[in-house]
Amino acid sequence: MYDFACEHCDGTVRTRVVEREALRHKGNFVILEDVPIGVCDKCGSRYFDASVLRRVAEIGRGNVPSQRTIEIPVDRYAHA
Repeated sequence: MYDFACEHCDGTVRTRVVEREALRHKGNFVILEDVPIGVCDKCGSRYFDASVLRRVAEIGRGNVPSQRTIEIPVDRYAHA
């Protein structure tokens, strides 16, 4: 799926299955688990196959139900 030159450096993008990856969809987040992504072995840039992005969009639009929903705390950073 991956194994190409990184667009940011001279590294190589390799497939890595990550435990959790949060991706944005229309101002919200969708978290995919055990997802194969491309990660540059030199600079760490992340790449996503179209099939991964389609899945995020399907879940984000509500076309496909998610397995579960989690609550995430949000706060604004205030300078001390």
